[in-house]
Order: sequence, then structure tokens, then C-alpha cells
Amino acid sequence: MRESLSLMSRLSNRLLLASAGHTRGVRSLRRPATASTPAFDLAYVRTSEAADQATRIPVVIIPGGPGLGSILPYRTLRKYAARGDIDLIMVEHRGVGLSRVDTEGRDLPLAAMRIAEVVDDIAAVLDREGVPRAHIVGSSYGSYLASSFGAAHPHCVAGMLLDSALQTADELELERAVLRARFWDSGSEVANLVQRLVKAGADQRILLDVVRAGYELGADQLLLPMLRSRERGRKSVAWRILEEYASRDASMARMSGIYEFDLVGELAFRELGYSGTPDGLPLDPALTYAPLAGRFSPFAREPFDLRAAAATFDWPLVLLTGTRDLRTPRVIAERVLESAPNAVLVEIENGHSALDTHPIALLNAVRWLQAGRQDELPQIVDRLNRLPRRGLAARLPDLPDLLALTQRAR
Repeated sequence: MRESLSLMSRLSNRLLLASAGHTRGVRSLRRPATASTPAFDLAYVRTSEAADQATRIPVVIIPGGPGLGSILPYRTLRKYAARGDIDLIMVEHRGVGLSRVDTEGRDLPLAAMRIAEVVDDIAAVLDREGVPRAHIVGSSYGSYLASSFGAAHPHCVAGMLLDSALQTADELELERAVLRARFWDSGSEVANLVQRLVKAGADQRILLDVVRAGYELGADQLLLPMLRSRERGRKSVAWRILEEYASRDASMARMSGIYEFDLVGELAFRELGYSGTPDGLPLDPALTYAPLAGRFSPFAREPFDLRAAAATFDWPLVLLTGTRDLRTPRVIAERVLESAPNAVLVEIENGHSALDTHPIALLNAVRWLQAGRQDELPQIVDRLNRLPRRGLAARLPDLPDLLALTQRAR
């Protein structure tokens, strides 16, 4: 049975990669061998036709993860961008999807997984496309890459949007404080349920993963029925979906071109400190990636000092944050706001990563940035909030479906 499932998985991965390779607008760029990386073909996609490219400053959108693909999961996003006359470029992260293997067909080595080289991959694509400057948009981990790109290639940045900003590897304490204030110390029904589940022996890592994801996606309306059902000893269908979506452990499935952590996890641990040191207190986000720590190198250092770099970002900068974002809470964006000389903070009704949960709002914010009207965005937040929501993440059902499942579980 296990061999059959493995075969099905391999066939599925091949089909996904074949689909990605036939996506409209996909191109590739040969990246030369370096001391740490063999030569490989870097895949990327651009939405505009050649005749249109001279008239607009392109937008580069960098997804989160690390591990999310750029080509397959964001086909619909690129359709929306094309309708909005946005010349969009997305680069498939080295070690993922169509950029996973070297010219001999072998997986890139873990040594090739370095943020500075990922940033240089983006710069190489812009050079190949004849783009002197672009608007750089990054979401979550992608926001770290966007800021790193600004630090390494400032002359290439026309403007920037950081969605769910991640700035340093030492923001764990901020995340702990926000999580515990909401789910442990607030005295709310949610906090009381969480405390009782912990006292009853629930796996705190999984509990936190599910509770955090549930709150970010649907607030208490989604979360409370699941917790009540869990206290009665049942895992609702919605709980199981969120556990699969949010948990980061050895069972993480590799879906080619959609989500692949098995190689890029190296830079997450070595350069971004995903191994975090648990403090022994309840609901510790340091536990999220703990089951995977043995697979990768220990934390060494960050490649850039992005706090210092933000002070040099003299281009228009939009900081897009969600009211329910518990992974990269608003306080992180506020720190960037204090440093960057030309920044504006825009808080929308949302959880983590508008790119994956409210992409139409993100694209509209991008258009205001392109028009040089980013300072007006805080005044039109209600308009952004009313825009239709189109999907959540590549592997997750729509929110109405999840809410319906929680209602059945009551």
C-alpha cells in the first residue's frame, strides 16, 4: 500500500511539473555554476506581451514559504493582474518546482539554498528581461526576500509593498506575546477552551498550529465550533483540514511546484532561525518547525541587517498588514514604518498573507502604489475590505466551506 501511494505521489508530481512547464508566459534563464551551486535553469513567468513591456514599470511578486511555487499556485492571480493592466513577473524560487534541479537533472544541493543567491536570481531575471527598475512585492517570507532585494539592489527598486512583513529572525518574542495575549491570557471563551485542552494533554504544537490558522482565516466564527468539538473528543473535518494545512512536521507532503520545503528548508533554518529555542511556556511558536530541525543546518546568521537597511529605503513603501495576523503581527510593520523614510501602513481585515488570502486587495494596493497614490491607501481601507475574496491557499478549501464544516460539527 505504501509503495502504491509513493508511486501515485511521484506520478502526481510529474503531472504538476508538466502542467507548470506548459503555463503561458513561462521562461527560463540559465544560472551559471558557482562554488556552492551547479548550473541550473531558473524558471520565471511574465504576464505581458513584448509590445506592452516598454510602457509600464513591471511588478515582481515574491510568494512566502519558503517552499511555495510561483508558477502553478498563482495562475489566477496573474489573470487578475492582467485584467488590471499589471505587468507581473514571478520567479520560481531555486529548489522549488521548475527551478529545483540542475542541468543534469539532479536536485540542487542544500548548499545552494542561500537568500543572497535567491535575491540575485531575481536581479538576473530583471536583467534578462531588460527591466531597469520594478515594483517589488513580497509576502511573509517573500517580504524578507523583497527587503533583501532592496538592500542588495536598491537601484532596481521603483517601489515596494511588504505584505505580512518579516524583518528579522529574532521576532519570535513578538509572536509569542501576541499569541499568548489572544489565546491564553485574554479570559475569552477561546482562551478558556485552549487552556482546558492543554490541561487535558493536547499536543500543544498541533493545537497552536490549528488555533492560529483557524483564527487568521475565520476568527472566532471558525475557531469556536472546532474547539468545542475538540474538547468533546472529536476532530471535526475543519480541524483535520487545518491541521494538514498548518502543521509543519515529517508528514509534510511535497507537491511539486506548489509547496516544496525539503530543499529550501535549509535556508529557513540556517539563515532565518526557524529552529527557535522553546521557552517552556504554553503555546510556543518555536515548536512549529521543531520536528524538522534535525534535517537541516543549525542557525548561523542572517544574510542582511534589514532593520538598518530599511532606513535607506527611500522609495515608496507600502506595509500591508492583517488585523488577525498572528505570524507577522502589526508591530513588525510598525517597526519598519519607524525606520523607512517614505512608508505607509495599511491594515486590512484579514489574517496572514493577503497574497494567499485576499489577493484582489493586494493587487489593488499595488495599483495605487504604481500610480504614486500609496499615501491615500489608509483612507480607502473600507473599499479594500469590501473587495471579493478569492481563495485562501493552494491546498485549502474556500472559507465558506470551512465555516459550513464547523457548523455541522456543533
